[in-house]
Amino acid sequence: MVPTIEMDDESKSLLEEIQTEIKSETGGNVTQQEVLAHIVECVYESKADIIDSFQDGYVPLSEEEREAFHSGMFSSGVETDEEDIDEILYG
Repeated sequence: MVPTIEMDDESKSLLEEIQTEIKSETGGNVTQQEVLAHIVECVYESKADIIDSFQDGYVPLSEEEREAFHSGMFSSGVETDEEDIDEILYG
């Protein structure tokens, strides 16, 4: 017996839409269970992204934005420790 997964009406509707599009594009029938299993497999491959998406207010950066951010980084040659940071922040 296959376990039952409960979902809201909107998610169910989206799942049905995906199922319909797969049938339309491929000509083959696919069950909602097969669609969900495939979605889980695909998401599992990039699970860091899905985990991050659940963080409050998180907006992921594109790869281009990440590269731009890191391209401006350089080493000043000065090592900073916690005491230095505390002194700068709190005086």
